[in-house]
Amino acid sequence: MQTEQKSPGRGVIRQAFVTSIPVMAGYIVLGIGFGILLHGAGYGPLWSLAMSALIYAGSMQYVGVSLLAGGASVVTAILTTIMVNARHLFYSISMIDQYQDAGKYKPYLIFALTDETYSLLCDGHAPEGADPHLYRFLVSLFDQCYWVTGSVLGSVLGAALPFSTAGVEFSMTALFVASFTQQWLTTRDHIPALTGLLGSLACLLLFGPERFLIPSMLVITAVLTLLRPRLSAGKGAADK
Repeated sequence: MQTEQKSPGRGVIRQAFVTSIPVMAGYIVLGIGFGILLHGAGYGPLWSLAMSALIYAGSMQYVGVSLLAGGASVVTAILTTIMVNARHLFYSISMIDQYQDAGKYKPYLIFALTDETYSLLCDGHAPEGADPHLYRFLVSLFDQCYWVTGSVLGSVLGAALPFSTAGVEFSMTALFVASFTQQWLTTRDHIPALTGLLGSLACLLLFGPERFLIPSMLVITAVLTLLRPRLSAGKGAADK
């Protein structure tokens, strides 16, 4: 009697879904917060769907609500987006080797590389037997689906259950803290985490809350670049 073999494609889908579960709750809740804020600014579910599907930049979408509500110019929107999302220029560099041969998946992988997706994929390992590019594509896709679902749901809830949105924007900060905690608990080498924490704190004290982001990214990138041989050696030893 022959046993039924599972489809390799289904296995990859399941593995990607399981990997994305830690982001699911956070993205749905944060997406709901964004949808509620956007509705409060006078924009309905279709706007939430369009922004989350085409822009897909969590913290920038929160900032974008105030830009839309305040009638900001295109130039202001562009400069603000560059400032808020400048961190992507730095941490995405570490994904170049993983994405360079991704073929048809590459454009979407680049588009969907959020902070949380990066935290799931930055170790460079795909489950044994899985197509690594398909696996990363599916993890990225699941994460965006969670965000889109939460955004639309939040817009609908905002219309049905109006309430004060004061403090909702702090949810993005909470997610960053949760992501940092997860990385700290799941990795043995805490040098990258400490570099990010101490570098950001130093730049915050030196440049103030309005100007510390870009300097802190430069400091973190410089330190991690100098420490790359040590970090690579430590990672290689841990994999053996």
